[in-house]
Amino acid sequence: MAKTLMISNDVYKALKRIKGKDSFSAVISNLLTKKSNGKNIAKYYGILKGDKEYNKINKDLRKKWGEWTQKYA
Repeated sequence: MAKTLMISNDVYKALKRIKGKDSFSAVISNLLTKKSNGKNIAKYYGILKGDKEYNKINKDLRKKWGEWTQKYA
């Protein structure tokens, strides 16, 4: 199953630079599982908690999810 992720343009460009012939999924998987010469992005999980913009987006998303579940429940 495919999922859509929102990433900044800078992150996209960096992933595109290192991906070569691999898929983006393979590159991200390698980064998450330390298969990329010690470059591990898992340590950044949750780093945005407490960030003002992250909190605003998260608040808006929770509101929309609440509206969606009420509408389709």
